[in-house]
Amino acid sequence: MRTYVVGGAVRDALLGLPVKDHDHVVVGATPDEMIAKGFRPVGKDFPVFLHPKTQEEYALARTERKTAPGYKGFVFHTSADVTLEEDLVRRDLTINAIARADDGTLTDPYGGQRDIELRVFRHVSDAFAEDPVRILRLARFAARFSDFTVAPETNELMKKMVAQGEVDALVPERVWQELSRGLMEAKPSRMLEVLRDCGALARILPELDVLWGVPQPEKWHPEIDTGIHVLQVLDCAAALERELPVRFASMMHDLGKGVTPSGKWPSHHGHEELGVKLVEQVCKRLRVPTECRDLAVMTAREHGNVGRALQLRANTIVKLLERCDAFRKPARFVQLLQATECDSRGRIGASGSYADAPFPQMAHLEAAMAAARGVNAGEIAQALVDQPQRIPERVHMARVSAVKQALKLADEDESPE
Repeated sequence: MRTYVVGGAVRDALLGLPVKDHDHVVVGATPDEMIAKGFRPVGKDFPVFLHPKTQEEYALARTERKTAPGYKGFVFHTSADVTLEEDLVRRDLTINAIARADDGTLTDPYGGQRDIELRVFRHVSDAFAEDPVRILRLARFAARFSDFTVAPETNELMKKMVAQGEVDALVPERVWQELSRGLMEAKPSRMLEVLRDCGALARILPELDVLWGVPQPEKWHPEIDTGIHVLQVLDCAAALERELPVRFASMMHDLGKGVTPSGKWPSHHGHEELGVKLVEQVCKRLRVPTECRDLAVMTAREHGNVGRALQLRANTIVKLLERCDAFRKPARFVQLLQATECDSRGRIGASGSYADAPFPQMAHLEAAMAAARGVNAGEIAQALVDQPQRIPERVHMARVSAVKQALKLADEDESPE
């Protein structure tokens, strides 16, 4: 019985990165022997055990055979005679197929150390093609290790997998799991670029994929291409270390531009409302969590209004706050402002850049929200206990007055919409 550390722990150590979790593979052992040593079995499809003290995972060396489409159609084989090399060959990328023995000796039969030096993602064997989740995992790794490139032969293999329909067999929960993890990496744009290069983005997120090649007015968008804009917005959200809902909303905010009439390009009048249905469609298909869905829908609908906040009347601002349920969920409204800030700063091209431009709309609307929330709705309701139908209007008017005073806005008939 011999144990080895494998996968990400070895890879990250070689890259000089902090190692968080350790996965172990055990060669030359049976399930009964593991149990006899105090390991607790937890694996459903194949033998995986938890160490009695560290609780780290130890998996018996195994081989696998593809039996059906998708990522669940596998039969696993474990026995004491499965070698370390046989176990490593089933892994996805060469950089993840390196094993370290207790004495520090590395076993690297497929060139993982070389590919770490070259900064290349390369599949270990043709077995890569049997599991479509590996396309998503590679794309997620690209978002984490943004200086790595995909080996041409690996990209060709992924294209073939897409053409054969393997990606279509992925279940929504697994797609969301990998996408959401990739969005939280340092450069999530790389994930989308890798998925797009092999054709997988068109299968997973066709509403997003169509944005490449859709022009925007160069005066406001020096990057011009809407797809490039989305990548810049997403990376801005990552650079500002925004939470997952903000990053997802940043990715989804401009879907409406993919369905505006091409005859009117580069103008995209009304794209906000068009985008709402598309965002809802994506979220339903991928079973996106409610928190991410609601913010993405709100951002698609309102990012234009937030961007114009300095020109809005007090009455219009209060309607925006009411529409976004900002009085009950102020934190979510702040997330809307954060996503729109990324939209504003994600405009970088040959003719200019907004990357470092100020975004006064955030402080402006935060001050408006604070003033409007300061209105005592209960007190107004108590004064109108005999006229309940008038309460909403009077509360609204009081909030408008508070916002106007806080922002020092002119009277409504003097301030532009």
